[in-house]
Amino acid sequence: MTFENMDTEFEPGTEEAGPPPEESSNRPFLIVAGILGGIMLLSLICIVAFALARPMITGGSNRQTQAAEINLQNTEVARAVSLTEVAAAAMATPSPTEPPPPTATQAPTNTLVVAQQVTNTPSPTTDPRTATVAALLTQAAEAQQTEPAATPTQLPTTGFADDVGAPGLLALAALLVGVIFLSRRLRTAN
Repeated sequence: MTFENMDTEFEPGTEEAGPPPEESSNRPFLIVAGILGGIMLLSLICIVAFALARPMITGGSNRQTQAAEINLQNTEVARAVSLTEVAAAAMATPSPTEPPPPTATQAPTNTLVVAQQVTNTPSPTTDPRTATVAALLTQAAEAQQTEPAATPTQLPTTGFADDVGAPGLLALAALLVGVIFLSRRLRTAN
């Protein structure tokens, strides 16, 4: 191990004429961080704009309209019930609660008795309340047939996974892993 030119001393006023030491620059990092921050800010602005514009696009009063229609239908059913009850009450003949008292002026008469055969025929007089209930049940059945029945066991078909599916999610994961490896290779190459 030999040293060359040992007799030169370093003087405080002289500097060596070599390349300056390498400085680490954070400029690429700051550029990438600025771009990502701008993308995030732009996406937040778009989300807020979509949230504000959504009622105008979808007609924000859908639920209010549906609630008003249901209330109107309930009002019509209640009105029909009250009209049916009033009509049934007007048509009903009051039945006597007690038989009329016998009068003393009437003399007993000989009445001829005719034997009749017993038949099972329904009574023609029905209770008006039964007719009202039957009419209400018919109206309720008709209303249920016109409205689509909700199926609570059916899951919603919204979201990213329903549109793209599992293969799309796996492809996206592979793409992101590739971006990680590419960025590490570019970092070690510099």
